[in-house]
Amino acid sequence: MAQSQDKLRVAIAGCHRMVNRTPGSHNFATAFHAVPETEVVAVFDLGAETRAEFVDCWRDVWGDVPTYDDYSRMLNEIKPDLTCIATRQTMHAEQIELAVQAGVRGILCDKPLATTLAEMDRITGACRNVPLLLALDRRWMARYQALRKLIADGSIGEITSIVAYGLPNLINHGCHWYDALLGLAGDVEPAWVSGLVDDVSGDTPDSRRHMDPPGRAQIGLENGVVLYITPDGRHQGDGLPMSFEVVGEAGRLFLLNDANESFVWRVEGKADIRAVALPEEMAGWPAGTGMVSDLVQAVRTGGRTACDVDHARRATEIGFAIHSSSARGGAKVDLPLSERSFCIESFPWGNE
Repeated sequence: MAQSQDKLRVAIAGCHRMVNRTPGSHNFATAFHAVPETEVVAVFDLGAETRAEFVDCWRDVWGDVPTYDDYSRMLNEIKPDLTCIATRQTMHAEQIELAVQAGVRGILCDKPLATTLAEMDRITGACRNVPLLLALDRRWMARYQALRKLIADGSIGEITSIVAYGLPNLINHGCHWYDALLGLAGDVEPAWVSGLVDDVSGDTPDSRRHMDPPGRAQIGLENGVVLYITPDGRHQGDGLPMSFEVVGEAGRLFLLNDANESFVWRVEGKADIRAVALPEEMAGWPAGTGMVSDLVQAVRTGGRTACDVDHARRATEIGFAIHSSSARGGAKVDLPLSERSFCIESFPWGNE
């Protein structure tokens, strides 16, 4: 199949969640397919069967895409414009460094970013002059964009605190909670963290919570606002719900069920509570399309993405800081942390 020279050429690393055409979280192939400025030109995966499934699934779109079990060889032979890193986070630092060395113009990386802060430092250092996009969906969800604007426009006055509920673990999914919190708070730099890791000693031996437990914490921002986060409020069988209570000087915002239901309570004369009218999310996976469009725009304009190196750094370091604070009995720890080698391994992750 002929390739347009006007398109940005994409190499994917880790395709085991992209072997169907159903748009959804982690299926970045569907997002690239939805953005006409991009085309997938190569795939890396250690699973030969998975590589074959990917080619069969997408043949009518991108032809017989070359597949590789050697990531470096793929970069050197294909020389892509964009690299999509969808492998487990144990591989992210090296793969991102190699991509930058190979001359890629932009990188989309699945969450979580890294297993240590030392790996995170390597990634953020490598991407200072290359747009990075960490795939934390709520940066591109229409309802969260509208809510961030509502807060920034002063609908409930100056923010004094925010509470987040339903945190399932501190690293592998916690980054979604921290990034959503920071976005609602105006992306002010966090200055300190105080927290406690939950005791999971009573869990069954095969529980993933032993590897990456939940916890509760306070996150102090440079402007004096304090964010609070807790695993409470999560219910069995409801996926990864997150809810927030945003407290302002003139009222409060309640974001329930991942902000699918949101209410504002204002103290103006007679206090009342009303539903917030929010834009409906389009069918499929609009956040994925938004991510890819954002990365394309950053590459073509020399800009940065809505979840670039500093967003990725903040959303990653907070989880490790909770572990550090808990080891000190919940004492405040200043950011950035001095300890960079503490490791939380990734969950099992496909054929990469």
